[in-house]
Amino acid sequence: MEETLFEQRINVSELNAAVANLQAEIRKIIVGQDEMVQLIITAILADGHVLIEGVPGVAKTLAAKLVAKSLQTGFSRIQFTPDLMPSDVLGTNIYNPGNTSFEFKRGPIFSNIILIDEINRAPAKTQAALFEVMEEKQVTIDGITHKMELPFMVLATQNPIEQEGTYRLPEAQLDRFLFKIVVPYPTEAEELTILQRFGSMDNDAKTDAVNAVISTTEIMHLRQLVRSVVAEEKLLNFIAKIIVATRNDKAIYLGASPRASLALLQAAKATAAILGRDFITPDDIIYAAVPVLRHRIILTPEKEMEGVSEDDVILKIVHGIEVPR
Repeated sequence: MEETLFEQRINVSELNAAVANLQAEIRKIIVGQDEMVQLIITAILADGHVLIEGVPGVAKTLAAKLVAKSLQTGFSRIQFTPDLMPSDVLGTNIYNPGNTSFEFKRGPIFSNIILIDEINRAPAKTQAALFEVMEEKQVTIDGITHKMELPFMVLATQNPIEQEGTYRLPEAQLDRFLFKIVVPYPTEAEELTILQRFGSMDNDAKTDAVNAVISTTEIMHLRQLVRSVVAEEKLLNFIAKIIVATRNDKAIYLGASPRASLALLQAAKATAAILGRDFITPDDIIYAAVPVLRHRIILTPEKEMEGVSEDDVILKIVHGIEVPR
């Protein structure tokens, strides 16, 4: 009876092999930044979008391009600028004099992996154009809905330092990102490795070194496996307590939404599967809590003036809740 009780319900060995291959390809070029790579892969499996924040030159854009190159999917890159219009992203109807009708010309958003570089450089009107496609994976133009081809994932980058010519992302848009990944500077040892390995290599050589190792069909299959990972009732309760606590904490002006609860659950499931388990544990939830929540809460002005970070408050909340046994 005990043997069947702990029998693996879902075979995650296929997923583990795919993740190992993906990590190996990306790490051919990316030195360090293990957490960024791990979280991007987790987001791919959890069917979520990713916002990558870091100063210029820490391989945000390169990492996104390498992830796309390692997947056998369509890839599109959009450079956001202050003069970018929604039609430049989504597409527009163009009149065809040959058949005297309007035809829809698809914009660059119509692909599988979308890299949006410097997402906070576009104005609110263009940011709002992403709301529907990020949440519902479809675009509605002139009353006609155009479905996206799956898998569909947005990888967006932004620079936290340079504020001239940038626009704050609306809370409704931030809430559509599964993770916000904050990319630190490399260590001194990693910096030396970068110089030794890539000092004489151009950008084309870097991307050419990476091979596609996972197909579109495999991605959809792996996502189905992740959705099947088991979450016990007590762990769902743990997630609910964390989310509700963000709404009642005196340091937080705006707490996390119900979408955050679902995001934390999906991220925990993907984390568990990557670690070779078909069930989630409290550690999976705790690991995913900061990247899932840091962009979904707003601190009070007093806490911001004190220099308290969103990460500090989230960790305090998580560690203040009794971990289920």
